[in-house]
Amino acid sequence: MMKEPSTYITLVSNDGFEFIVRRDAACVSGAIRRMVDPRSNFTEAIENRCVLENINGVVLEKVCEYFYYSEKNRNAKDVPDMEIPPELCLELLVAADYLKSVSLVSML
Repeated sequence: MMKEPSTYITLVSNDGFEFIVRRDAACVSGAIRRMVDPRSNFTEAIENRCVLENINGVVLEKVCEYFYYSEKNRNAKDVPDMEIPPELCLELLVAADYLKSVSLVSML
């Protein structure tokens, strides 16, 4: 019998920063969605914790911010662009590709 998945998951950057985010917001990312799928039996699904070895804390913070921004504006019209520092654009593009987050890629 599977237990009900937690409402929150922890995302951990390669430099040890931890971000506790709502599971439904983080599942904007296809990679995270598959990692925490309770049917997968992945360690990430069991522990509700994803260690993202390819993403540093500064970039992961912006990714988490995007998850909530995307959720908040899901059905809105004329959504303003999210503030993204130019120096993070390349790293965010790489992170979005790694996380399979098409909507984040399109924002960049």
